Amino acid sequence: MQETLFCLSVGHFLLFTMSDSNSTDFINPSTFILLGIPGLEAAHIWISIPFCTVYAITILGNFTILFIIKTEPSLHVPMYYFLCMLAIIDLVASTSILPKMLSIFWFYSREISFSACLTQMYFIHCSSVTESGILVAMAFDRYVAICDPLRHSTTLTSPVVAKIVLALVLRSAILVLPYPFLARRWPYCRTNIIPNTYCEHIAVVKLACADISLSSYYSLSVAFFVTALDVFFITLSYTQILRAIFRLPTKETRLKTFGTCGSHLCVILASYIPALFSFLTQRFGDNVPLYLHFLMANMYLLLPPMLNPIIYGVQTQQIRVRLLQLFTHKGT
Repeated sequence: MQETLFCLSVGHFLLFTMSDSNSTDFINPSTFILLGIPGLEAAHIWISIPFCTVYAITILGNFTILFIIKTEPSLHVPMYYFLCMLAIIDLVASTSILPKMLSIFWFYSREISFSACLTQMYFIHCSSVTESGILVAMAFDRYVAICDPLRHSTTLTSPVVAKIVLALVLRSAILVLPYPFLARRWPYCRTNIIPNTYCEHIAVVKLACADISLSSYYSLSVAFFVTALDVFFITLSYTQILRAIFRLPTKETRLKTFGTCGSHLCVILASYIPALFSFLTQRFGDNVPLYLHFLMANMYLLLPPMLNPIIYGVQTQQIRVRLLQLFTHKGT
C-alpha cells in the first residue's frame, strides 16, 4: 500500500541522479550501489541516530505486543490475532530496510548484490500489501463486533481468522512475485547506482536499458488495485459501523462503542497520512529539496511499524494493564 505512492514519482529522481553519475557502461552488474540519501552524505552519521531510534522502538514495541498477547488469555480474540499479524509484518518491513540503511550510514557499506536487492524488494512490497490487507481484516472484525455482536464469536472463529490471514499472505505473495521476476529479466546498463537507501521496485527497473513498460504498468496496476480495493472495504465497514452507532439510544453508549474502534482508526491514519503527505510532497513540492523527498520516502515506510505498537499500547486497556503488571512485577 504505502510503497506504491512512491513509484509514481521516483522516475524524476532517477533521471536527476543518472544525469550526475558517470557514463560508464554496466552490463548486468552483479551488485548495485545504494547511495543512501543523496545530498546528505556528509550528515549520514547524524541521520542514523533517529533511524536507529525508530528501529529500536519498532523491535521493542512489536515484540512486547506479541509477548503480551501470547501470555494474556483475555486477548486471545480475533482483533488481537490480527494485531499479532500486524506486528509480525511490521517487524519484517522494518528489518528489510533498516539494517542495510544503518550499514550505509555507519560503515559506508553501499554495495548490495543483485539477488539480495531483489529479495529486499520483494519483502518490502510484500509486507506493505499484507499490512494493507490486515487493516481491512481488522475493520471487518470491528464491523462484526458492533453490527452483529451476537454472532461475532461464531463468525470469526480461530479457523476463520487463520484462513483470512493465509489468504492475505497469499494475496501479497502472488501479487508481488512478478516484481523480482520481471526485474531479473531486464538487461541493466549505464549505471548501477540506486539513489535511495533500499531497493525500491521502480528505482531498480529504471536502471534497465530496455522497455520496462510491463514492469511499470504491472506495478501501477497492483498499486491502484490494492489501495483502491482495501480503502473501499475499510470505508464500507466504517460506514456500516457509524450507522449502527448512531442508532444506539444514548450518547454515552455511542461514545463507548465508537471507542472500541479508536486504536484501529489511529493505525489507519498512521499508515495513510505519512504516505499521502509524501506523495503530495513529491508531486507538488517542486521547491522542496531533493533530499527531503527521499527522507519522506523512507519515513512513510518506517513510521507506521514504530507507531502501531505505541498506539495499541496506549489506547488498549488490556495491553496497558498487562504492560504495567510486567513492570511492577519486575520492580518487586
